[in-house]
Amino acid sequence: MMRPRSNSTIATFSPFGSTCRRQYPAGIMLCIGVLLLGAVCQPGNARAASEAEVDEQARRIHSSVMVMDTHVDIPFDFASDSDDPAQRPDAQVDLARMESGGLDAAFFIVYVGQAERTEAGYRQAVSDAATKFDAIHRMTSELYGDRIGLAETAAEAREIFADGRLVAMIGVENGFVIGRDLALLQEYRDRGARYLTLVHNGHNDIGDSAQPSERLGDTEQEHGGLSPFGEQVVDELNRLGMLVDISHVSRQTMMDATRRSSAPVIASHSAVTALADHPRNMNDEQLRMLRDNGGVVQIVAFDSYIKRVPAEKTDALATLRREFGVGNGGINGLTPERQVEYETLAAAIETRWPSSTVADFVDHIEYAVDLMGIDHVGISSDFGGGGGVTGWDHAGETLNVTRELVRRGYNEEEIGKIWNGNVLRVLEQAERIAAER
Repeated sequence: MMRPRSNSTIATFSPFGSTCRRQYPAGIMLCIGVLLLGAVCQPGNARAASEAEVDEQARRIHSSVMVMDTHVDIPFDFASDSDDPAQRPDAQVDLARMESGGLDAAFFIVYVGQAERTEAGYRQAVSDAATKFDAIHRMTSELYGDRIGLAETAAEAREIFADGRLVAMIGVENGFVIGRDLALLQEYRDRGARYLTLVHNGHNDIGDSAQPSERLGDTEQEHGGLSPFGEQVVDELNRLGMLVDISHVSRQTMMDATRRSSAPVIASHSAVTALADHPRNMNDEQLRMLRDNGGVVQIVAFDSYIKRVPAEKTDALATLRREFGVGNGGINGLTPERQVEYETLAAAIETRWPSSTVADFVDHIEYAVDLMGIDHVGISSDFGGGGGVTGWDHAGETLNVTRELVRRGYNEEEIGKIWNGNVLRVLEQAERIAAER
């Protein structure tokens, strides 16, 4: 089923229990209503046949297009004796799940959290970034080069995909890793980095964060947006052909950076404020500005960004973890019996306050497409960094996203743009602008 593209009345309906948006000329709205009523009133086997057709089409498209996720976090021991990239049973992404789930390409992230801006803090950040760069290169060269290759350009990504291997690309999250040393951007580009997230949680020397750090003593804003040093960072990223990533930054920082950049910018993992009013999400003004810049928003499958988590659920989970002594290491330290008890109680909390689903996630994709156009929207998971929704909670479930897009009427060309075409276009534009300087 093709997805109509007129500019007239939007009809929202749910023939099979998931929200669908279509645009139709007003003159045929009555006919649509009759058709929908007929579809809903068909015997059960009619729905089953329709779902079977959706699944068949989704599998065909999913195996045809390059399925790319622009944000997958990794730990500091990644690609080591203690964390094998091929088999990571406690993680959301490994090579086995990428292959089984049809996640063909991912940006593996060099993330370093915000710390105090001292000389010692800057040195540690540079060292921590090097650890993750080394790990990604070990995965793609020393360990599993026959299964996954490192792409440093959009063209290389397509070549590796055509070769039948998985594709790794590199993003750097948090400009804190350069301190105030612009020369480090060249070093990171030489190591394969294709985007830099200017800021993370907490202000840094580049600009203000969407989420100031109380721990670090942040006020609501420090620079009033992008700092003068941040302007130099944007200019240098443009020179190098690296994308300016405006996820995590304050709204003013986002607007300043987008105006400053001579190349399209990217929001590597964000959702939309209109559907979930969270500081990390983007409002309509920002989305239009991103569209007009030629950039792309990579909608992120992060539960609390997709649907606001009730305070009651947060409190209930915190109480449960406290009562069972569960910390950042999860439930592995509990006895098998206590693990079962914990999971039973956690499931009861989840039943009362359900997490976001793939359908909720695709609602954000559709909202952005309707506002910005099909050429400016993509997909990210934030797996390993808190991401995941019911139905897409690890790489092995990636087909479910394509299935939901097909169910809503997106065709292969549109799905290809959302999964890879838009972000690769932006990368190519950044590469071209850098080459013309």
